[in-house]
Amino acid sequence: MHPIICQIGPLTIYSYGLMMAIAVLLCVFLAGRDAAVLGVSREIIYDLAFWTVFAGIIGARIFFVILEWDFFAVHPGEVLMLQKGGLAWQGGLIGGVSTGLIYVRLKRLSVLAMADFAAPYIALGHAIGRIGCFLNGCCYGREVPWGIFFPAHQAHLHPTQLYESVSLFVIFLILKKMRNSFPIPGQTFALYLILASMERLVVEFFRADHLVTYAGLSVFQWMTLAIGAVGMILYAAVTRRGKSRL
Repeated sequence: MHPIICQIGPLTIYSYGLMMAIAVLLCVFLAGRDAAVLGVSREIIYDLAFWTVFAGIIGARIFFVILEWDFFAVHPGEVLMLQKGGLAWQGGLIGGVSTGLIYVRLKRLSVLAMADFAAPYIALGHAIGRIGCFLNGCCYGREVPWGIFFPAHQAHLHPTQLYESVSLFVIFLILKKMRNSFPIPGQTFALYLILASMERLVVEFFRADHLVTYAGLSVFQWMTLAIGAVGMILYAAVTRRGKSRL
């Protein structure tokens, strides 16, 4: 693939970092443009995006390092080298949502309304980020004769990064449409948790960089099952509460 886009003197432009930057900038731009939907200022959207992205990256990296501790214990200098890839969606979701919740509470905004507003852009940013994974060669799939050839692995592999990218983009479109259709706050974000976890659960069966831990599933799949369950519980709870108020 192309882990390095180009080099300008001492500056190296990594494809993984570049796609992450594009994802953040595009999603923040789109969210800022749609800020009027919530009746809040663009500045609040920008601040919220900054803190959630920052915390999400930290959470995603910490979770990945914990899961790959055998490697990082031997190579501690690699912990901060994000340009080489290595972010876990589950950790990023926990870190980003937790920080976003604190920020929204401090600003006295509706937590569920803000979560619904952000959900499509979370999926879109993740979709763009997976293109960075493809170019970097990480998050790779199992070997298949008809797969895409990855020079870093010297094998034809399932392009699981692209599977996720396309799936997440479809989820973005669904959430963008349904956000305007769901009358009850919290339903859109709950749907994001359900769809994103289902997508990851399925794609994980084609990946080769995670070990099966229990009952034929990887630790990431167990995590996504838990996240999906949270999404279903949240959807049922907000729907029941919303209907009781109608």
